[in-house]
Amino acid sequence: MVFDSIDDRGHEQVSYFTDPETGLKAIVAIHDTALGPSLGGTRFYDYETEDDALEDVLRLSEAMTYKAAAADLPLGGGKAVIVGNPEELKTEDLLEAYGRAVDHLGGRYITSVDVNTGVEDMEIVRRETDYAVGTSDGLGNPSPITAHGVFSGIQACADHVYGTESVEGLEVVVQGLGKVGQALAEELADNGAEVTVSDIDEDHVAAFADEHDVDTVAPENVYEEPCDVFAPCAVGGVVNDDTIPQLECDIVAGAANNVLAERRHAEALREEGIVYAPDYVINAGGLITVAKEYLGGTREGAFDEAAAIGDRLSEMIDRAERQDTTVLAAAEEYAEERIENAESVDETAVPAE
Repeated sequence: MVFDSIDDRGHEQVSYFTDPETGLKAIVAIHDTALGPSLGGTRFYDYETEDDALEDVLRLSEAMTYKAAAADLPLGGGKAVIVGNPEELKTEDLLEAYGRAVDHLGGRYITSVDVNTGVEDMEIVRRETDYAVGTSDGLGNPSPITAHGVFSGIQACADHVYGTESVEGLEVVVQGLGKVGQALAEELADNGAEVTVSDIDEDHVAAFADEHDVDTVAPENVYEEPCDVFAPCAVGGVVNDDTIPQLECDIVAGAANNVLAERRHAEALREEGIVYAPDYVINAGGLITVAKEYLGGTREGAFDEAAAIGDRLSEMIDRAERQDTTVLAAAEEYAEERIENAESVDETAVPAE
């Protein structure tokens, strides 16, 4: 099972770590390091089976390879999962043991925050390794930077569809008012877009709408709400066989991960005349921020690189038009070319005398 799964996706290394004293059971998956060391968060989750944990870490680490490559970062893709209920198992001792496990990989994998792991956890992990980012003395909350990258991507899509990067008067439905969704809605409204927001937290939606003078739509009606841009910023898999026929928009571009339920839904959107901005391209601002923290840089520099997401997405949209394919396929090709070029340089490099 493990070897077959690794071979299927082309992973370089999958490491299992245990520490009986603390209850640590962790899997670290390194997908590709052609462009640099792998970077990706650590997810602490109570999986039903170990096979589920393995499948998740393999899928997520592969996605990180494409996200880093598509963002023009000198990094590869990796991810880790700690198996178990964090409310029962998460202790300083366990996180320190996990830090030692990460350190054992010698810098091939750099970890950061993810589901059920936060800044305080990374600070404990960092006691045992230099290969952890996303701490309080780093570059701060990445959510506004992620939102800014999504905003830039929406501008690129608008330029392609409407012939202008201006969002003034653009009707945008933002699904999900978490940290990134809220920051995106604020930036859109501040720049003249006509924003409609939706979230399962009715009180939060009402307060946000009052403060920013935006419209609201109930979660069950969000897909059929007429708009120019549908911006999913909550859970994944929301673009699927059931929701695509309901969409009344020209663009799907948001911050959520794994927006498409299946890869084929990119083609389904294209057949409906809807431009889809691949999630791992448009939401790369968070990765850019922690990469800047690790490689050395400033928060201002991270904002600038997030703003460049729009230019990169425009290039992918143009490539898709020339090749009569989806933007997702063009983005994958862009990322794979970067990786192949790096591998070719490595293979032809001559050692110094």
